Amino acid sequence: MTEYERSRAMPALPEHVFDQAANLGQLEGWLPDELHVHSENAPAVTVHEDRTDQDTPALLRPRPDQMRLEWGTRHDGGYTGYLQVAGLDSGASEVTVHLSFLDDEHDPGEKAALQALDRSLERLEEQVRLRVENAGG
Repeated sequence: MTEYERSRAMPALPEHVFDQAANLGQLEGWLPDELHVHSENAPAVTVHEDRTDQDTPALLRPRPDQMRLEWGTRHDGGYTGYLQVAGLDSGASEVTVHLSFLDDEHDPGEKAALQALDRSLERLEEQVRLRVENAGG
């Protein structure tokens, strides 16, 4: 099993960050560009990966009481992951994204995985910043 993790501070309350991250209609705004999530009957989703041109049945479960979003493949156990939001004393948040690849078929490699996690966190922070600015104005 191979695991990757990245964290990033975000300038918003944890509830705002989690609401943005868990919004099914806006997942593609922060997920890696090559992943496309199609909601079938939540928590069941299909993830299309451009790199392999494959559709993978998956589960996506928001856990608002824990400010956690969990996902993974539905049938083969190829990968799992989560996004966890934690509050900071300053009123900001820290977001951690963790991926576990149980087989090599789904693992894009360390460099690609870490770059995708960093870019996803940047994109999520941008979405959160826009939401907070629009709510205040």
